[in-house]
Amino acid sequence: MRFENFDFVRLSRYFYMFSIALTVAGLIFLSVFNLNYGVDFRSGSNVDVTTEKTLTEAQLQPIVDGLDVGDQTTITPGSDRINIRFSDVLSEQQDAALKAGILQLDASASFEVNTVDPEMARELGRNAIYAVLLSCIGIIIYVSIRFEWRFAVAAIVALLHDAFVVVSVFSILRLEVDVTFIIAVLTIIGYSINDTIVIFDRIRENLRFAKIKKHSDLVDLVNKSVAQTFKRSIYTALTVLIAALLMLMMGGESIRMFSLAIVIGLLFGAYSSIFIASPLWLLLKGKNVNKPKAPKPSTSEV
Repeated sequence: MRFENFDFVRLSRYFYMFSIALTVAGLIFLSVFNLNYGVDFRSGSNVDVTTEKTLTEAQLQPIVDGLDVGDQTTITPGSDRINIRFSDVLSEQQDAALKAGILQLDASASFEVNTVDPEMARELGRNAIYAVLLSCIGIIIYVSIRFEWRFAVAAIVALLHDAFVVVSVFSILRLEVDVTFIIAVLTIIGYSINDTIVIFDRIRENLRFAKIKKHSDLVDLVNKSVAQTFKRSIYTALTVLIAALLMLMMGGESIRMFSLAIVIGLLFGAYSSIFIASPLWLLLKGKNVNKPKAPKPSTSEV
């Protein structure tokens, strides 16, 4: 399939509306429901139990109730793995009682207990925000130096769009947000900026030899540049997406949310590079194309 005559710019109007609708929906869900934070960002204990027998929630609930650790406890059973999340930090006695109760059901059970106190949870939350902000600032500086400020603005809007879409999907579906989610968001930012830079590089190269006299010339240049890099963007996204999907299906429970965030981010990263970043640069650049030049001061008045 050839894309030389495909009008990406005209199609981007509909994708702008889709992205705005998705952003509004994400803002509503975040303001009403917030995120489903994991133990990493709120205090409590998270217990992963690996078993040989299949244990049910009905078998585990009496053991958890006997610990007297509050009502906000969730049990997620699996065929050979169980996750139990406590909103409070387990004491040594409660930890020992929990293990003893489960060992009575399955003597071969093994445990992985992760505990985060309130101060550590606040510190992890602050560090996660700093990591995302610093990465965005670094990208702004890099793109501004390598290209110009219009490219930097368009790239940052696309990156924030990708990161926010992932956050919105996790809020809407009430998926758990932990440290691996932040790693996934930073990975998505890195992938998305790389894809965007490739297209911007082609626009800059074509711009160097183009004669831009009117706005339609600039539209043609953007369409031509996106078409020249379209197959590369799609093939790269598909290659990484296949690996991410395999990781999601076969990677195990501990990295499931990380893999899911990567899959969502990859899809929207490729989408935003083509239909958000480049048309947005066109919007910023196009304001100067038809603007009449200021008249030169007359030398006769001097």
